[in-house]
Amino acid sequence: MSEVTRITAVGRRKESTARVHLLPGSGNIRVNGKPYEKYFLRETDRIIIRQPLVATESAAKYDIVANLRGGGLTGQAGALRHGISRALVLAEESLKDALRKQGFLTRDPRMKERKKYGLKGARKRFQWTKR
Repeated sequence: MSEVTRITAVGRRKESTARVHLLPGSGNIRVNGKPYEKYFLRETDRIIIRQPLVATESAAKYDIVANLRGGGLTGQAGALRHGISRALVLAEESLKDALRKQGFLTRDPRMKERKKYGLKGARKRFQWTKR
């Protein structure tokens, strides 16, 4: 790795956006000014966030500072994973194949479907009555 001061990347999922700053360090992750353990209370979300770092064995190499906006906690965790993966690729190009194989560099395109007029939701209809 060359001398890196700060690498910035953006990750997205659903309505969430994560701005990720990758710094040389010891493996601390801060989200919106808090340690990520305090921000993400569910263990599954914490596992999702650590996946790219574990896959590339670079958990202790970098500190991560992230700003998250929009969506819910699980969407934000997915956005953060996407952002961390993109930042790691910018830091070390050789990690791209490993992250691509795991699917961490692919932006999850699934979004909430919009509500249609004349219906209760995106697809649910009002009850039909014969008489």
